[in-house]
Amino acid sequence: MAPCPFCNLPPERIVRASAHVRAIRSSIPVSPGHLLLVPRRHVASLFGLNIVEWVELGQLLVEVRSVLMAEFKPEGFNIWVNDGAIAGQTVMHLHLHLVPRYRGQQTGSCGDTR
Repeated sequence: MAPCPFCNLPPERIVRASAHVRAIRSSIPVSPGHLLLVPRRHVASLFGLNIVEWVELGQLLVEVRSVLMAEFKPEGFNIWVNDGAIAGQTVMHLHLHLVPRYRGQQTGSCGDTR
């Protein structure tokens, strides 16, 4: 089994972090500013988070949205999680996508992109 790409992240990929969750730049962005929110604990599903991780995920989501608004000035966002292989999850470490969207930009399907 290949090592998990989210368990040993290089520091340069980390944009913001809390005690339990990190925000990182996507290595395969579908839009400028595409971020992933990843719990530090290796957990596959959103439904496996504990209450502290849920709260920090929400807090970090709001924080990095503000960062993206200031840096990229998007007009909207897609937020998604692929939960389980049948739902398109290819990395079995939970990651929530925060994708800035811009006028005139094509928005395709929400596939799993690291």
